[in-house]
Amino acid sequence: MANPISSLFKLVLGLVLIALPIYLVLEVGFFRSWGIAALDLIKGGIVLFVIFIGLVFLLLGFSDLKG
Repeated sequence: MANPISSLFKLVLGLVLIALPIYLVLEVGFFRSWGIAALDLIKGGIVLFVIFIGLVFLLLGFSDLKG
């Protein structure tokens, strides 16, 4: 069984790693451009993800037609 202190430490560390970047991007002026760049990266990643999922379905369709 996992140690409760270790589990609590992981929980608190996870919350800090989620909350700190959000706070920095929203409240600190220096990091606003970083936030915009991160959102642009995510948007580009979503497009590539959809394209790769389409390729996977295309290959699965060819595989089903062949078999």
